[in-house]
Order: sequence, then structure tokens, then C-alpha cells
Amino acid sequence: MFSHRTDWKLSPNRLTQAQQELRAAGREVLDLTISNPTRAELHYDPETILQALVNPEAMDYDPQPKGLRSAREAVAAYYGKQYNDIDPESIVLTTSTSEGYSYVFRLLCNGEDEILVPKPSYPLFEFLADLQDVKLVPYPLLYDHGWQIDFPSLYKAVNHRTRAVVVVHPNNPTGSFVADKERSVLNQFCREYNLALVADEVFLDYAHDGAARATFADNREALTFTLSGLSKISGLPQMKLAWIVTSGADEQVSAALARLEVIADTYLSMNAPIQLAAPVLLEQRHSVQPLLLDRVRANLSELDRGLAKPKSCRRLDVEGGWYAVLRVPVTQSDEDLAIEILRKHSVLVHPGHFYDFPGDGYLIVSLITPLQDFRKGIAKVLELLNP
Repeated sequence: MFSHRTDWKLSPNRLTQAQQELRAAGREVLDLTISNPTRAELHYDPETILQALVNPEAMDYDPQPKGLRSAREAVAAYYGKQYNDIDPESIVLTTSTSEGYSYVFRLLCNGEDEILVPKPSYPLFEFLADLQDVKLVPYPLLYDHGWQIDFPSLYKAVNHRTRAVVVVHPNNPTGSFVADKERSVLNQFCREYNLALVADEVFLDYAHDGAARATFADNREALTFTLSGLSKISGLPQMKLAWIVTSGADEQVSAALARLEVIADTYLSMNAPIQLAAPVLLEQRHSVQPLLLDRVRANLSELDRGLAKPKSCRRLDVEGGWYAVLRVPVTQSDEDLAIEILRKHSVLVHPGHFYDFPGDGYLIVSLITPLQDFRKGIAKVLELLNP
């Protein structure tokens, strides 16, 4: 009765089952995987945020496929203030970056065409690809005093069915940015094989050293689709506003935008109140981002203090984003280790295989966890790893 594209294993994984068992038993769990900033004990300005949604203009239905011009201008202003000028007409609004990926995959791919994606990276790609009948082909990120794209493997992975390369800038969970030299090689690679570049930049504003990194939104060396949104920029995942910025050669950009506009017009998913509130919601980044970066840096320092003496595990280099990767001894599978940590110490961490790490020996923790919880939780994790 159901399509093969939704033939997923729907039962909870073993880690989720263990978590449910502990909570059913009334045990408090210290969650070191938190990704929702609205539940990270941050100070928001609810009056300003909610008031922005009360706009009489929302009573008028103005179905602009790419999104209201005022909202697209607000997104362009965000880039103009922090990066480079972007034409509002190059922007298509979506409810989420997930929807943005769906639009781009539909734009570029026929059934069973291929998209090159980094490994390790965010696990959502598999579900998005299944829903669009697209095949994902991984290319490795290698770690050697920092993360780098394995370009020889990238060249081996391309074939006549390949349509695009995805980069996550910075990557989730490795926290590694695409270096300028890598960007040049990627552009050359895309031109050589007539591929599009899809750049996920949701964590772009969260460089740990405070230095701005270059955006792909103004990349003209290859046809590029840059995705981002309010979820991370302003720490507002519940305010469903994201976007695709299209850049590249003028002729390719025009053709891509014409087709994207039809895709967007087919769904018209954006709602008026959020679009009208876009300028105010984007401005919230000025108060939320410093809080998140302070939290990230404090937790990173706490983690490094805990790792100062033990030699059996270490933290891998991280440049940006909200996560840290721990390299731990391989005494069992990462999932078994995460379950042991949960059952023995009531601390939740993610095993590396959730993010397609190449083997066992990796744990991932969130750096936006409230500081007291992070301090207590990471101490318990390191106690188990370094008895």
C-alpha cells in the first residue's frame, strides 16, 4: 500500500529506547545533545518577537511565489550588513532549510540521480533524499590537525548521474568551515562536471573565534544554492522562515530561479505573519547570537578542562557551530558506549554513527547545553571513560 520511499525502520533505536526506560523509571537525564535553543535557558525578548506577528497586513493574501518582497529585502539586508550585497530577487523563501533542500533536489534531479554529500554530516539528508527519489553518494571529510575535504574521493565519486555537491559550512557536527582553497577547488570541480553547488550555512554566524567567514551566497564561479534560516541565525526554530539564495552565471541563475519560482508557487508554503515579521525576527540575532556564542565557548572551556589530564580521549578541533566531537577509546560500539553512559550515569550523548563517522570511537555533545548541566554531565562522561 505504501511507497518504497517511506519504507523506513520506524521503531525507536536502542539509545532512544534506553532513554525512554530511564524516564519511565523517574530518573532525571542530563541531556548533552540539546539542539533546540528555545530550551537552552537563554534570554529572549518575547514581547518584541510576539508583537512582530501582530500585523494588520497579514489579513491580506498576497501570494508571491518567492516570498514577500519585504521579507526578501530583510534577508538581503542581513547579508549586506554581515557579508556582501545580495539581490532580493535571487532569494526564494521557504519554511525550513529542509524544504529548501527539497526544492533544490527537485529542481536538479530526476529519479535516481545522485547528490554528493559530506561524511560525517547531518543525518537528515537521507530522509530528504528518499522523499525526492534521489541517491546520496558520500565523500569523506578527513581529520588531520583539522578537517579537510578528501578531493581524490570526490573525483572518484562523480559520474554521469551526479547533479550536485553539498557542503555544510560549517559542518554539523565537525564544526569545520570550507577553507578558501577548498572553495576554489569545489568551484573548478563543479564547472568541470557541470554540477551545482548546494551550501548549507545555518551555522555560518557561529565561528568560535568571532571572525566572519565568507558566505557562498555571492559565489559566482558555479551555480550555487545557499541555504540558511532563522532557526540558527536568530535561535528561533519555531518561527518557520528559511531561504535559498541562488548565485552563479547570469544565464544559469535566471533559468534556475524561473523553475524554482514554479516549484514555490506550487506549494506557497510561507505564511504572511512570519514574512511580515522577518525584519524584526532577523534583528533578534544581535541579542541571541552573543548569548549562544558565550555558552558555546564556556562549555568548550569546561570540556577542555576536563580533558586536560586524561589521555585516553580528546576533543577534535572545531571552528564553529554548536557541537564538539570526542575521540574515545574503541572498547565497544559507539552506540553501546552511549547506552552505557546513559544507563550508568543518566547522561545522554550521541554516538558517532548517528552522523556517519567512518568507524567507532566518536561521541558528539552539544555546546549549547545549560552550563551547569554540561559541567555535571561531561564530568560523569569523562569519569566513565577515564576510571
